[in-house]
Amino acid sequence: MQSKCPWTPCKMPMPLSFKPSTFSAFSFSKQLLLHRKSIAYIVSTRRGIACYPSLMASSPSVSTTQKDAVSTQNDSTRKTQQPLQVAKRLEKFKTTIFTQMSSLAIKHGAINLGQGFPNFDGPEFVKEAAIQAIKDGKNQYARGYGVPDLNSAIAERFKKDTGLVVDPDKEITITSGCTEAIAATMLGLINPGDEVILFAPFYDSYEATLSMAGAKIKCITLCPPAFSVPIDELKSAITKNTRAILINTPHNPTGKMFTREELSTIASLCIENDVLVFTDEVYDKLAFETDHISMASLPGMYERTVTLNSLGKTFSLTGWKIGWAIAPPHLTWGSAAGTLFPYFCYLHPNAVGGCSCSQSLRILLC
Repeated sequence: MQSKCPWTPCKMPMPLSFKPSTFSAFSFSKQLLLHRKSIAYIVSTRRGIACYPSLMASSPSVSTTQKDAVSTQNDSTRKTQQPLQVAKRLEKFKTTIFTQMSSLAIKHGAINLGQGFPNFDGPEFVKEAAIQAIKDGKNQYARGYGVPDLNSAIAERFKKDTGLVVDPDKEITITSGCTEAIAATMLGLINPGDEVILFAPFYDSYEATLSMAGAKIKCITLCPPAFSVPIDELKSAITKNTRAILINTPHNPTGKMFTREELSTIASLCIENDVLVFTDEVYDKLAFETDHISMASLPGMYERTVTLNSLGKTFSLTGWKIGWAIAPPHLTWGSAAGTLFPYFCYLHPNAVGGCSCSQSLRILLC
């Protein structure tokens, strides 16, 4: 069961247009195009046994009549529009807004403000570490909950940021990006029918993942210009069925930083009503005018908080998909189970590059 989020997005200004030639990153290499006579091209355009020309060539017993029947069947399949098949819990969701905006940016040669990746590349020493990891044979399954050096570096950074000491092996789970950490936490800690409160507007993955978990979603809109949390509305939204509140700070897409007063009030409500908090903090190092405050650092909150983060935004390595969840042991098992069984592990070389002898995270401690 799922409730609809009643909020109206602000009208967005028209994108700025630039000459397509200024965006060389969006050009595609001709080498990536499939040759019309290649097997890959045939496989991508045909169905059934006709997809495998080598198999046809080695089967002289296949008659012309059988070939014609297969061809007729394929033609019929192509002409008949089959209905899309998707589970009911996901049938309301379409292509993500990020896919749509990125396609429009490429089409019109516009600055892409729709997807959260920086316009500069990541550090050379981190990339070199990943390359070296591949050469050194770090190409098999990694330890499910994290490469030891990376876990230790994350624990050290978390201590510096929050003052909290966590066990790298028991309270940190490495995931394939923060989006997977979010999904794993929802699937591992939310039961069907549980209520989860979101602050709108929000990252569209939240709602889709909660739908997979069978949660009932309640939305509270952050209104401009200050995007302050409507505390009275939040108090009214919490019931005996509320399982968790999901907070994104710094907030995407408004840029709002949740204040200490707001976080303290939310924390008090969570303690009073035995509610968990999931915090998406991927932009924590991109705060400029206000200091980022992690919910887990507030008194009494670490025991009921799952902190979600990644190195993608901080180091401009969004394609590496290295994220993590930090939580006390009694919550870690749920979020870890949500990732270990569907995915098991992340990209091993990228994780090694991510820690780069722990430099890539410890550099932030300066």
